[in-house]
Amino acid sequence: MKSGIQEKIDYYSSYKPDCENCFGLCCVALPFGKSAEFAEDKEGGKPCKNLGEDYLCGIHQHLRPKGYKGCTVFECFGAGQKVSQFTFKGVTWRDSPAVAKDMFKVFPIMQQLHEMLCYLDEALQLKSAIGLKEELTNAFKETKRLSELEPAEIMELYIPAHRAVVNELLIQVSELMRQKVTEKTKLQKGRKKKKGSDLIGANLRNQNLRGESFRGAWLIAADLRSADLRNVDFIGADLRDADIRGADLTGSIFLTQIQLNAAKGDSHTKIPRTLSKPAHWSC
Repeated sequence: MKSGIQEKIDYYSSYKPDCENCFGLCCVALPFGKSAEFAEDKEGGKPCKNLGEDYLCGIHQHLRPKGYKGCTVFECFGAGQKVSQFTFKGVTWRDSPAVAKDMFKVFPIMQQLHEMLCYLDEALQLKSAIGLKEELTNAFKETKRLSELEPAEIMELYIPAHRAVVNELLIQVSELMRQKVTEKTKLQKGRKKKKGSDLIGANLRNQNLRGESFRGAWLIAADLRSADLRNVDFIGADLRDADIRGADLTGSIFLTQIQLNAAKGDSHTKIPRTLSKPAHWSC
């Protein structure tokens, strides 16, 4: 573990995991059950057998072949290092049972706060949301303030109430951005609008879905090969095993790296420039 660097790292603006500055919280605090996603059962608060003394995963480069696919599709949005180095000031869960108990309770709450910060930050960068800039800025500042509270205060937060406020803003942002796109494409032949959130295994291959909202949709194992997914809202969408080979996702909003990691893509899949093509995607 690095030391003496807390003041040098901006934990407030980082929404990507920094495992070297985290105490392996996702590998300890969270439970998982034996399934196609995990090779074995693990209780919440119990360290995964693959977690090393340095708080790093011993099989990080081989999670999928070792049966820990679920680990590759979890996103803490930078909450791990925030809790480890800021909230608990570098004191680890190994130091005492009391610290461990509180840290494991705070982590999932912080994960939700950082998720909201990530989406709000993205919304603030969109030109179409300029009319909501003040409201988005205020929501960002309030969410950031909540993430900086003391552990006892964080554990008392009622996250659903705050999330409802943030979600309403994000919905408005999404509608503003997608409205401009759908107005240009609504008369195009072959455009099929998909209703509902249950699209598990759906055949959407080659479809023009530009500007659609897949907010919270179940796209598990959906066939989206060569689909036009530009400017689509993917917030909360489940893309596990969704086939997006050859699809165009440029300009999509609220799409995370973990969602891409969960999907099946290839070298022809076009993605937002802020994200990276997963190593396991086919050539």
